[in-house]
Amino acid sequence: MQHKTIKELSTALAEKKISSVELTQLFLDRIKQHDKKLNCFITVTDEYALSAAKAADEKRAQGKAGALTGIPIAQKDIFCTDGVKTTCGSKMLDNFIAPYNATSVEKFIQAGTVMLGKTNMDEFAMGSSDENSFYGPVKNPWNTECVPGGSSGGSAAAVAACLAPGATGTDTGGSIRQPAALSGITGIKPTYGRVSRYGMIAFASSLDQGGVFARTAEDAAMLLGAMAGFDPNDSTSVNQPVPDYTATLNDSIKGLRIGLPKEYFSEGLNPEVGKLIEAAIKEYEKMGATFEEISLPNTSLSGPAYYVIAPAECSSNLARYDGVRYGYRCENPKDLEDMYKRSRSEGFGSEVKRRIMIGTYVLSAGYYDAYYLKAQQIRRLICNDFNEAFKKVDLILSPTAPTPAFKLGEKMDDPVSMYLSDIYTIAVNLAGLPGISVPAGFVNKLPVGMQLIGNLFGEAKILNVAHQYQLATDWHKQIPEGY
Repeated sequence: MQHKTIKELSTALAEKKISSVELTQLFLDRIKQHDKKLNCFITVTDEYALSAAKAADEKRAQGKAGALTGIPIAQKDIFCTDGVKTTCGSKMLDNFIAPYNATSVEKFIQAGTVMLGKTNMDEFAMGSSDENSFYGPVKNPWNTECVPGGSSGGSAAAVAACLAPGATGTDTGGSIRQPAALSGITGIKPTYGRVSRYGMIAFASSLDQGGVFARTAEDAAMLLGAMAGFDPNDSTSVNQPVPDYTATLNDSIKGLRIGLPKEYFSEGLNPEVGKLIEAAIKEYEKMGATFEEISLPNTSLSGPAYYVIAPAECSSNLARYDGVRYGYRCENPKDLEDMYKRSRSEGFGSEVKRRIMIGTYVLSAGYYDAYYLKAQQIRRLICNDFNEAFKKVDLILSPTAPTPAFKLGEKMDDPVSMYLSDIYTIAVNLAGLPGISVPAGFVNKLPVGMQLIGNLFGEAKILNVAHQYQLATDWHKQIPEGY
């Protein structure tokens, strides 16, 4: 049962082949069995989950069940959960219990899902490997000596190891798509503004977007449909109807024009990864899709622009953690200044401190125009590149990451090398576009992901194209040995 998709589990629940309580207990038992090795979860909510599962079974008995009623999922520990610890993977919030639910969490509760627990992550979502967590690194179930990707690595590894059939994540520069690729599962980041950021602890407000992980594009469509929608509590939420993403999954893609950005297939791409993407292109050609080389000329500037804008916004958002209102406070401060300094220096990890310092510098008097303003101008050029591309093509295909998963510790002392793991995903966030990563094969027994990028609010189209690929291949059906 643990290897079934959410769609298959939904059918099994509807046909009374299993109850939600039995299904939830199965996944809780799997977490207990495997998570010591993988470190996917910060908090496991056994009692809460079983209580929600019981309520889901009662709802089903009354004939009031929806497609997701009784389905267990995991929540990334960046979403506030009423009465349950929300840490953001940081010592700073190790004692924080949110007094309310994030809108995304509330929507999943209304859809009838069951929360198994809160997943491990890079501290305040800053990282590409899930090694920056106060609670220790997450291990990749395909090879526990490797990273699962980050910052949503706990969610990705949990789904890959079948500890949860689905999970939430957040994506600021690739933090859903890159771990989905490195962990061999499907992960979608929707258009900026499609999913509410209310109750999702902020890293970089103009880039952060919630999304989901699942085994298949079909499952991702079901989860995203529950999560998306307008929220008056979020000023960046877009008031636009959410389509039924599952309704168009089986549409033909014959005649679809797909763009291949030449900048994404150049130096830096592992040749073996490149071969797998070429094989995926051939699969699409068999289905009648056509391909055209396109150029996104400012791609090389996306990394530098992102690593000015994101730290600037992070330094502003993280200023609130001062030891006064909530979160970590140092012991026996001498005075107010000492409390501020020691609470922040003791509460934050090294990567968070690095980004706060960079962000404060680029926003400081005399440097704002030279750095932050210039980065925002480059961001506009990157958006223009995509706008021009979408005049010629319907969507864009690329690798998700330049290499398969790397070894734990391999890039910890080389931040620039670590930042380059998101080289194919960052521009999508800068432009606010939707992107999905789906499994496309293996290199040295480690999974590789293919990325599909859509135009604004084009989630239904990229889910459709991803689903068609998964009907023709079985990479998404592969399970790590032992799970």
